[in-house]
Amino acid sequence: MVQITVKLFATLRNNRFKVDVREYPEGTTVLQVAEDLEIPEEELAITMVNGILLDVKHVLQDGDTLALFPPVGGG
Repeated sequence: MVQITVKLFATLRNNRFKVDVREYPEGTTVLQVAEDLEIPEEELAITMVNGILLDVKHVLQDGDTLALFPPVGGG
């Protein structure tokens, strides 16, 4: 098992949390964490691991901090 700090931003926090520490099996990807949180891939605009912009296929390591951002609108 690996321990991941998950940070959610903007609308992804709705009915969820702001920051949580969660455990996942080794080999878990960013997308698998999103799916576990019932966040569809199309709702992910930015995925960062330890402050680095990475793909949803990135495999998370013990102690990583994952930040998930939705598309941002405005003008």
